[in-house]
This record gives sequence, C-alpha cells and structure tokens, in this order.
Amino acid sequence: MREISLTEVEGLVGTEIGTSEWITVDQPMIDLFADATHDHQFIHVDPERAAAESPFGGTIAHGFLTLSLLSAMNFDCVPKIREQTMGINYGFDRIRFMSPVKSGSRIRGHFTLAEIRFRGAGMLMTTYDVSVEIENEKKPALTAIWTTIVQFDPKDRPEGV
Repeated sequence: MREISLTEVEGLVGTEIGTSEWITVDQPMIDLFADATHDHQFIHVDPERAAAESPFGGTIAHGFLTLSLLSAMNFDCVPKIREQTMGINYGFDRIRFMSPVKSGSRIRGHFTLAEIRFRGAGMLMTTYDVSVEIENEKKPALTAIWTTIVQFDPKDRPEGV
C-alpha cells in the first residue's frame, strides 16, 4: 500500500484515490454475519427458501454486511497517511443500498476523497464518496458518504492549515 504525507492530502480532494481488491461474499460469510447480528431472515440464511420465495433467486448478503466490509476495502486501497497515529470511524451520510449482493458475488469498493478539514491540533476529517461495485452488475451494491478522522501528532500538522 502506498503512503502519502499530510501535506499531500489536500491535492487529492476530488479524485478517486482507491479501488479495492475483489472480496467474495459467500454463504459462510453471510451466515457468520447473521450469527453476529442475530439477523437470520431467510433471504440471508436459507438458500432453498430464498430461491423459492424471494425475487433474488437465492440468498443475499445483509446490507450492513456489505457496509461493514468498507473498512477492509478502505485499508486495502486508500493510501496510508504517514503521520497517522490512529484512524476513527466518524460516521456515514446518505447510505443507499442500491442492489442486492447475491451469495457468491464479488464486490469491491471505490473511494473518492470528497473533502478534508483539519480540526483541533491533531485531527484531520476526511470525507469519501464511496460506492461498492458488484462484479458483472450495472448498479452498485451501495453508495454512501463516509467521514473518518485521522489522528496525528500535532507537531506534524502542516503549516498554514
């Protein structure tokens, strides 16, 4: 993974800064997520019933499973900020689940750096426009605006910001 410095971040605003590797969302992953979240709706965990009774032709991933995979996708492809001591998930705006992720599908994330804002002495808020592509599908699985906080030592703060 490539690294960048705090001074380089501003120049990346408005650009797609990363596309992750593909992640296969298979039935064992969906089942583990169902167990962790206590969401065992048949469209996620019962392949036979989902094939017979749902419009999806089989099981689909939980939307929140797809959303939670953004952390791994981000780590895979977004450049690490050299001065960063810690990253914090601040939250999401306008999450939309556009298309179901069928069991066995491959997905990957696209990250565009939409905005940055220095806060306090040692924090940088970064906002990404995110979409999760489903292999061989026209519509994305989801789109969202994701805000994170990059924590760094205040002595590393670029001058003038």
